[in-house]
Amino acid sequence: MKRSLSLTLLVISGLMLFSIASCGGSNERQYSEEFNAESDQNAQYAKADYSYDYEDDYAMEEEVPAVSSFKAFPVYTDGRSPDNHYILSGYMGDYSDVKIDISSFDNPYSGSTCIKTVYSNAISQGARWCGVYWQSPANNWGDRKGGYDLTGATKLTFWARGENGGERIEEFKLGGITGLYPDSDIAGIGPVLLTTDWKQYEIDLRGKDLSYISGGFAWATNLDVNPDGATFYLDDIRYE
Repeated sequence: MKRSLSLTLLVISGLMLFSIASCGGSNERQYSEEFNAESDQNAQYAKADYSYDYEDDYAMEEEVPAVSSFKAFPVYTDGRSPDNHYILSGYMGDYSDVKIDISSFDNPYSGSTCIKTVYSNAISQGARWCGVYWQSPANNWGDRKGGYDLTGATKLTFWARGENGGERIEEFKLGGITGLYPDSDIAGIGPVLLTTDWKQYEIDLRGKDLSYISGGFAWATNLDVNPDGATFYLDDIRYE
């Protein structure tokens, strides 16, 4: 009886040990598999490229076109246009030799009128040259506040032609007025040799400080390059 009971306890003990060993082995295999899987995943993360390509970002920025919010700003459209800005007032040099009609019907480029200028070459003031400014306010040579903030404009365009062809204008420009309230910048082109056909001209304003411009448009010429005087026409002067 005692021998049978001892044998039974021995068998039960063996089964328990086997069961524990089996569970331990199973847990060990599961842990090993999970560890290996996690190691493989970490290896994949390690191989992944998380670097940021800043050059691509800059390239995307360069591809975006610049948008200008500047609205066309006319100096002259037609003689009595309410859209005109600045006032023809700043006569220079032999000012008595210059006659200007801002509402000439003589073959305008567009609209109903253009600006006709006649330079007689009489040397009335002894200067041997002449010119005129469109100013804001009238006759403002920098002694008072005025002008316009034209920030955003990239060019000033205008149309011009000569009466006979060969008329030479030494300079077309904007800005440059000095004094107590000076213009913030200056730009121009010249000399310009006119023909009898209308032609558009352009003054580049990129990079210019246009925050305060009281001298909106100007031209100048002289006796030496126009010994017989000069008659010329202007039309559609505007900032763009």
